[in-house]
Amino acid sequence: MRIRLDIAYDGTHFRGWARQPTLRTVQGTLEAALARIVGSEVQFVVAGRTDAGVHATGQVAHVDLDEQQWARVASRNGRAAAGGHAAGEAGSAVPARALARRINGVLGQYPDVIVTRTSLAPEGFDARFSAVWRRYRYRLADDRAGYDPLLRHDTTTIRGTLDEAAMDEAAQTLIGLHDFAAYCKAREEATTIRTLLDYRWTRDATGVLVAEVKADAFCHSMVRALVGACAAVGEGRLEIADLGRLRDELTRTSEFKVLAARGLTLTEVGYPADALLAARAEQTRNRRELDA
Repeated sequence: MRIRLDIAYDGTHFRGWARQPTLRTVQGTLEAALARIVGSEVQFVVAGRTDAGVHATGQVAHVDLDEQQWARVASRNGRAAAGGHAAGEAGSAVPARALARRINGVLGQYPDVIVTRTSLAPEGFDARFSAVWRRYRYRLADDRAGYDPLLRHDTTTIRGTLDEAAMDEAAQTLIGLHDFAAYCKAREEATTIRTLLDYRWTRDATGVLVAEVKADAFCHSMVRALVGACAAVGEGRLEIADLGRLRDELTRTSEFKVLAARGLTLTEVGYPADALLAARAEQTRNRRELDA
C-alpha cells in the first residue's frame, strides 16, 4: 500500500531532510514516528531533499507499507486487525487519511515537523520522480524592511538597501532550460541541467523582499545561489547581464555569495494528472541533456 504524505516543517533544528546516523533529520524523525505505529521500520521517498536549515510548507513524500504494516494502520487500536486490512481502495481511504493524525500524535503537541495530510497514492505515483515542478520561496530583509526577531528563523537579513527592480529583471534572464552548474554545488555523476520555469522578486507589505522560484527540479544549493546572485545585483556588485554570463561559464564563482538556508522554504510540489504519473516518473529517470 503506497501512502502519500504532505509535510510541513521548521528546518532550523534539523540537519536537513535525509536520514543520517546520530543526527536529527526530518526523514529520520518521521520514519521513527511511523515505525512506532506500524511496528517495524519504514523508508520515505521525498520530492525534494532539503538542506540543513531549510523549511517546508508543501513537502511531499511517499511510503510503501506491507500487508502487516497496513493492517496496523487500518485497525482502530494500532494492533493487527483480526480480519486483515480493509478491502479495496474505498475501504482503505479512511485509515489512510487518519494516519496523519496518528503520526502527529506521536510527534507531540508542539513539534517542528507535522504531516498535514495523508492519502492513498494514485497508481504510478512517485513523490520524487512523478513531480513536474517544485516551488520555493526565499525571504530577504534589507535595511528598508528592518529586522524582526519573530521572523529570524525564516528570513535572512542583509545590510544596505537592495534594488528589487534590478533583482527582478536579473532573475528573468535566467529562466529557461540551461546547465546551471555555476549555480549548483557539484555532485559526482549528477546532472546540473534544469528548466527554470519562473523566478521573480517582490516586496511584501512589511518591506521584506520575497523571491518565488519554480523549476522542474533543483540541484544542490541552486536556489540559494540564484538568490545570492540576484542580491549581488541588488547591491550593485553585479550587473544584470552578469548572471547569464556566469551561468554560461558553467563553473562555480566567488563573484556572489550563496545565501543562508534560513530564508528558504519549499512551498509546493506539482504533479500531473493521475493517468500521467507513471509516464512522468519514467521520463524523469532519463538523464537530461541540452540540445547541441
